[in-house]
Amino acid sequence: MEIIKVRHSAGEYNIYAGGGILDAAICDFVTAHKDRYDRVFIVTDSNVFPIYGELLHRIFVKYGVEPVGEYAFEAGEKSKTLATVADIYKQFAASHLTRRSLVVALGGGVCGDMVGFAAATYLRGVDILQIPTTLLSQIDSSIGGKTGVDLDIGKNLVGAFWQPVAVIADSNFLESLPERYLRDGMGEAIKYGCIADEKLFAEVADKSVAMSDLIGGCMKIKARVVEEDEHETGNRVILNYGHTLGHAVEKLGNFTRFSHGESVGIGMLLAARIGERLGYPPVYDKIKAALIAWGLPTEAGYTPDELISVAASDKKRSGDSITFVLLERLGKAIPRRLTLDELRELLK
Repeated sequence: MEIIKVRHSAGEYNIYAGGGILDAAICDFVTAHKDRYDRVFIVTDSNVFPIYGELLHRIFVKYGVEPVGEYAFEAGEKSKTLATVADIYKQFAASHLTRRSLVVALGGGVCGDMVGFAAATYLRGVDILQIPTTLLSQIDSSIGGKTGVDLDIGKNLVGAFWQPVAVIADSNFLESLPERYLRDGMGEAIKYGCIADEKLFAEVADKSVAMSDLIGGCMKIKARVVEEDEHETGNRVILNYGHTLGHAVEKLGNFTRFSHGESVGIGMLLAARIGERLGYPPVYDKIKAALIAWGLPTEAGYTPDELISVAASDKKRSGDSITFVLLERLGKAIPRRLTLDELRELLK
């Protein structure tokens, strides 16, 4: 088991990473936080609960912690709404959670984002333990404290920064994932290579990377970036490479046609094409080849006007311009302000 430390403004937390580590990591966590929590409540989704819900409950009991309740929401991005958060609040209240309670988010990115937001806002903040069960959530969304839900007009438009007290990323969870969910995570893995590690990109692109090295490498990049810029006021924006237009692709497909990782892959290709038209080095063909190698889509078929109409609601917009992430080269990302009109023209 590898332990990665993540430091932030209020302290630090551990990321526990490895295969078959769930039991040992919970033991270490419970021991380190002895007598800190009065109640523990587990939130998961309808896909994960039948597979891992009882196991997680049993492990907590083994180390002297009896969860006061579990709640499983309907799996999928469609549930990532304020209405579901309201249902979660009701469960918290019924179980008499206090500010000394612990919420456990067991699931993928939707679960981690939404339950993290519920924890951040219930009683103005209760602690959350993130236990991500998908590749995408293990290497990306569970780390760094960004939580939120979607609105009808866009993705993650309501949220809060709320750091977890720990992250437990057991790669054994990935063994039960459908193939599409593994591919979904590879979209984000390719992104990490693009923005921060050319060697990692090459190993992902030719499929020579070991899963343990992939997960650990991506986690360390994310940890380093969020430590330097906890609240996304500076360089943390590079983590959004491919996301501005990727979120638009995801929304235009009603969150069902393309998954998040698939949408980010398409968004990276659009960003690469825009970068080339602005005079940055050509990376489009290499990124496209990496996406194809992992069976990820490379086009969505939406028009520039359709994409910009959704991107106009992006959180990184200011006035009539938006912070757009481009690649100075493979392994080095930079932000650049572009107006929405410029972006529309560059997409044509």
